[in-house]
Amino acid sequence: MNQTIDLELDLQIACDAANLPSEAQFILWATTALAGLRTEAELSIRLIDEVESADLNAQYRQKSGPTNVLSFPADLPPELELPLLGDLAICKEVVEREAGEQHKACHDHWAHMVIHGTLHLLGFDHIDDDEAEEMEALEIALLKTLDISNPYTPIS
Repeated sequence: MNQTIDLELDLQIACDAANLPSEAQFILWATTALAGLRTEAELSIRLIDEVESADLNAQYRQKSGPTNVLSFPADLPPELELPLLGDLAICKEVVEREAGEQHKACHDHWAHMVIHGTLHLLGFDHIDDDEAEEMEALEIALLKTLDISNPYTPIS
């Protein structure tokens, strides 16, 4: 992955800032997801608490409670050739809790959530089984380039 990706990241911290990954890490993870698919992109990542996550989840997905990552693709007319991808809202408390429950390094789970969310912004989905398999395989391959284990392997 020697491709250079021009990424403009707007990182917003709207949660407890203790033990968060660095902005450089968020850039690395997002550009890893973009490799081979985009040469430039604009992306906002908002790090949120459980209250904001639950509010967004209810408003946009009609689901109750907080969730790990929400993706909001930019809805631009095709004639506008802008690099704007969209926004990710990542709930710090959910990511940290899931990492512990799944026996994963917190750093690795953050990387997975950024890659997963960025792929959603690029149009990938996991609604049906075939799409899920394709998206998971891509996530596994991208994480492997960062020396991060398959996040879908159950730990016994």
